[in-house]
Amino acid sequence: MSRITTDSVLIVEDEPKIARLVADYLEGSDYTTHHIDHGDAVLPWFESLDAVPELVLLDLMLPGTDGLTLCREIRQRWPRIAIIMLTARVEEVDRLLGLELGADDYICKPFSPREVVARARAVLRRSRATDDTPHAGGTALTLDDDGWCAMADGHDLALTAVEFQLLRVMMHSPGRIFSREQLMDHMYRDHRIVSERTVDSHVKKLRKKIADIWPDREIIRSVYGVGYKYQPEE
Repeated sequence: MSRITTDSVLIVEDEPKIARLVADYLEGSDYTTHHIDHGDAVLPWFESLDAVPELVLLDLMLPGTDGLTLCREIRQRWPRIAIIMLTARVEEVDRLLGLELGADDYICKPFSPREVVARARAVLRRSRATDDTPHAGGTALTLDDDGWCAMADGHDLALTAVEFQLLRVMMHSPGRIFSREQLMDHMYRDHRIVSERTVDSHVKKLRKKIADIWPDREIIRSVYGVGYKYQPEE
């Protein structure tokens, strides 16, 4: 897996004035930036690197390969890279599609460059929190991807494969709200047809196993009418 260059940002934007303005503000906040203005140049650039940037600011509408396609490819091939999408398309379907393909956040044009810096900091803070040992409420909750097991304070939660995948997806994006449909896509890669109640059932069982170790903590939270999120306590 490629190394990550911390505090480095790739700006993929075909409007030079916007790219320069964002770069100036990021560099003023001690980030190193690189700019690419054509979608077809992004993946070859990544493939040429020994160490990839920590964050990509990715415009949706690009000449050549579009932003959504690039988002999907980057997320599949370099999963540790954080992605913020930039777009003038404000329709909800575009926003949700971008997030479902793996974007960590979404900023609509026109935007303040200060907002971009603030969002970049927030996304990187969440990303770094899950790079090493994920935790909840200052107490260790660790995942073993090879063994498909989760440990809470050294206690094996005895998760099923589906429960492990469910927890893993949410833990790697703390605070992000996942719809039931999004969780189903992660849990069942064979695209079988299951009901939303199936997701609720798995979440209920997962919560119970966590509560058996930490009865006073709620780290898998419901968002009424939307879905679920992993929210480690401060």
